[in-house]
Amino acid sequence: MPSFDTVSEANMEEVKNAINQTNKVITNRFDLKGTSAKVELKDKEREIILFGDSDFHLDQIMIEVKQTLGKRNVDVRFLDIGKVEKIGGDKVKQVLTVKNGIQTEDAKKIVKIIKDSKMKVQASIQGDAVRVTGAKRDDLQATMALLRKEVKDLPLEFNNFRD
Repeated sequence: MPSFDTVSEANMEEVKNAINQTNKVITNRFDLKGTSAKVELKDKEREIILFGDSDFHLDQIMIEVKQTLGKRNVDVRFLDIGKVEKIGGDKVKQVLTVKNGIQTEDAKKIVKIIKDSKMKVQASIQGDAVRVTGAKRDDLQATMALLRKEVKDLPLEFNNFRD
């Protein structure tokens, strides 16, 4: 029986490359030269930490991070943007978390969208992915199109397609 998995995973290699490229751009920017502006990536926690001297610097760094991620085909919707925190003196930091996997509420929403569409497919939650099975390949492709159209707030990918 044909099936595919609906997942939401960021390419961490591209994220790492984007952070390195952003740091190079920041060190060469005229308005950020001589400041403590930098971006760090903590691999294990999947956190991107922005450092700056002011909120303005953080905004500029955030714009640069988003542009660089976009150029590297990493969807910006993977980022969960945290609050700006003061870390002493005039220095501030902001933590961005790279989301991985589909949360339970979002997975239930995806299953509900598929069931409400009355297509001849079944959807089941498998950990942090949603598996969709059906009798015909065309039904699965129509389901992919439906999910791309209906689910705007999640960067969805479809993999593990089996015929």
